[in-house]
Amino acid sequence: MSFTAMIVDKAEDGTISQSIQTLDDSRLPDGDVTVAVEYSAVNYKDGLCLTGKGGLVRQFPHVPGVDFAGTVETSDDPRYQPGDKVVLTGWRVGEVWWGGYATKARLKADWLVPLPAALTTRHAAAIGTAGLTATLAIMALEAHGLTPENGEVLVTGAAGGVGSMAVALLARRGYQVAAVTGRPETADYLTSLGASTIVDRQELAETTPKPLESERWAGVIDNVGGDILGRVLKQVKRNGSVAAIGLAAGAAVPSFTVTPFLLRGVNLLGIDSVMQPYENRVKAWARIAEDLPADMTEAIISDHSMKDLPTLATEILKGKVRGRAVIDINKS
Repeated sequence: MSFTAMIVDKAEDGTISQSIQTLDDSRLPDGDVTVAVEYSAVNYKDGLCLTGKGGLVRQFPHVPGVDFAGTVETSDDPRYQPGDKVVLTGWRVGEVWWGGYATKARLKADWLVPLPAALTTRHAAAIGTAGLTATLAIMALEAHGLTPENGEVLVTGAAGGVGSMAVALLARRGYQVAAVTGRPETADYLTSLGASTIVDRQELAETTPKPLESERWAGVIDNVGGDILGRVLKQVKRNGSVAAIGLAAGAAVPSFTVTPFLLRGVNLLGIDSVMQPYENRVKAWARIAEDLPADMTEAIISDHSMKDLPTLATEILKGKVRGRAVIDINKS
């Protein structure tokens, strides 16, 4: 038996190459479940893995693809039977373990989640880590008291994968959403997802020595970090929360001050979707299936084949990919 995969390899001189190859099934890693992959997605981490940047891939040859959905082919775990639809996110699959840019993947059963009946494998791949992370952030904010009646919720990095999902999911649940973007051309896109206000990123990137500013946001989903995180913390309403996800602008927060925590009771919540317990992922995916109907997911999907991956890797690292790029694994 054989399978087709996008192979990333590294030459002795350090040159990184990508090629689509046909391999014997014996090349697959050990695992409890073999999945016939149908769709995968392209995340920022995939861009790093495909280009060999960031040190995420340490053993070559490698198959990237951190998100994917498909059908169980074989299983040694009673939770999964051949024919079951499943989705995979996290657990460093696609980084240290061969991932979803292949017609087959073999992995540990605990890393999978049964696909809710309301979702297709294409939509699940599009939602992927981005949707899971956004959902976990919203659930964390709500666990700390956020409701639509509290006021406007800010989403930074709103045009990216997690940001797009956060805007759509929040709007679906009745929240007023302020979407932050540094690209004016994405304003119509973000409005179509449900954003009620568009905020210029530069407005929040400007630092201020003030320990506190006027209260603006009932909650924040921050995908950026750096100066912007430091700035919005000063603007969160009393007892509001910030769900911090990404650190694209760096882990350091130069304008950081503890004043919002001491005087306003602001909560800073760290969201890590990589190694979430099975039960949390099942709950999150059930909520995604309820809150994000197919027509809303369609608005953020662009469809591609595996041969498009090298170009997509370059574009996503430059911030040029809007919404969710989905790879049809069986498309020629």
